[in-house]
Formats: sequence, C-alpha cells, structure tokens
Amino acid sequence: MSSLVPTSSTGFHADILDWFDVAARDLPWRADPQPWRVLVSEFMLQQTPVARVLPVFDAWMHRWPTPAALAAAPPGEAVRAWGKLGYPRRAQRLHAAAVVIVDQHGGEVPSDIDDLLALPGVGDYTAAAIASFAFGQRHVVLDTNVRRVFARTVDGMEFPQPSISAAERALAATLLPEREAHRWAAATMELGAVICTASSPRCGACPVVDHCAWNAAGRPSHDGPPRRGQPYAGTDRQVRGRLLDVLRDADDPVRKADLDQAWDDAEQRERCLASLLADGLVNETNGLYRL
Repeated sequence: MSSLVPTSSTGFHADILDWFDVAARDLPWRADPQPWRVLVSEFMLQQTPVARVLPVFDAWMHRWPTPAALAAAPPGEAVRAWGKLGYPRRAQRLHAAAVVIVDQHGGEVPSDIDDLLALPGVGDYTAAAIASFAFGQRHVVLDTNVRRVFARTVDGMEFPQPSISAAERALAATLLPEREAHRWAAATMELGAVICTASSPRCGACPVVDHCAWNAAGRPSHDGPPRRGQPYAGTDRQVRGRLLDVLRDADDPVRKADLDQAWDDAEQRERCLASLLADGLVNETNGLYRL
C-alpha cells in the first residue's frame, strides 16, 4: 500500500465532499431520497448506466409510487415496464421485494440492515446503499466506482481485484468518516462515475489528484488478472431479450409461431424460452405465451 494513504488530516475527505457539493449530478433519487425511490433506483442501476435508467425510473415511479402499488400489479407488468434495462429478473425480484415489504413491513421499506438483506434481490451492496442513502446510516458502500477510486488513490493500482477481499472492506471501513458517512458513500461513488472512470479518467479535474497514489506512481497500467468484457451479440442473453421484446410489445398473449420469428437458431431459441419459463419471467397457457 502506498505511503500516500489518505486520511482526514490530508484533506482527502473534505476535498471529495466539497467537490460533491458543487459537482453532483441532479438525479431524482438524490433530489427526493425517499426509501422506496432509493430502493427502486438501486435495483435499476445494477449493471446499467444512469442515462438508461432515468426515463424508466420516472415512468416506474409515476405508475408505482409505493411498494403497495407495485405489489398489487401482476409480476408480468413489472417485467413489461422494465423495458430495455436488461437483466429482467431484477424486475421480477423488485416486485417480489414489494410484496414482502407490504406483507411484513406494513408497506414501508425497512431501515434495519438485516431486514433489507432479507428482501428478494437485495445483497450486501444494495442493503448498505439503501440504508445509507435513504436513512442516513453509516455503512461501507462498495460498488465498482468506489472500489476503483480506492484502488487508485490508496493502493496505486489502475483497477481493483475482480472480487472484493476482506482487506478491501477493511480499508473502506477505515476511510469511512464518523459523520456524514452517507454523503461520503455518494460522493466517492460519484467521483468514480464521472471523474475516476474506468477507460478515460479525468485526472486533471479530480479533487484529490494530489492524494492519489496511482497518479504519483505515473499511472501504471493494470497488471493483474485480465479484465473481461461482457459479450452480448449472439448470447443467450440477447435471445432471451428478443423473446421478451415480442411479449412486451404485445397487448395479448402470443402464439409460439410469433416467438419463433424472434431468433433463427431453433435450438438456442428453445433453450432460452425454456429458461424464461423456468425463471417465471414468461408464462404459458394452452399454447399461448405472456409475461
């Protein structure tokens, strides 16, 4: 670890928080961080850029402004409204989480971290993010952006390791300020999203470039395990998406022949349809298919 380990005394915290005060993007779940809005945003933002989430989030909150409103709708409507965000099981799990919130928490998103972790689709990161951003609690919030900021500023590495280690969590806990930890979580996340980006970091605009071990070392290139992209074209993910598009665009249940037009490779198409049925994203009745 570099000798430039940032601490409060170096101004590391103050510089990032001051930058966040003036540079933070105006996002609807920040402007109005009600727990349900924060929870929905965190589900949608998993592996999906903010620009793609914004229009879907606005439409979603207009249609289902409370957990009870979503829980009362059929799960297939949640998948339909998810649109092109990808990974549609997130919509299914968000609906299931709304049902649990209504059944077990009186329709209010719980603030307790263990209760959040018990919701469908909520893991360590999402629970910590909701508790921090919606309830102002003090938790380590480690997403890809935050991990990259800490890897560069503290460890002098271009990218973090593929998986979060105990040492990485311990470092993040050490850096967590006693006060305004929720703002720190949001600020470091924003810094990684708009300045300390993966492919084109804007080091000249970084508020803590003078505290950055990676910058001090000459910005050495990544020498760890290869960073793998996520192919999409021709994958089962693409085929599943094509099949869901047919069902999403149809007002009524569709015939198997209509689904067959979505992809030429019959074997792959049948495998993907079977997986959608097994996941509960698609339902079949008397040879007709619907969300």
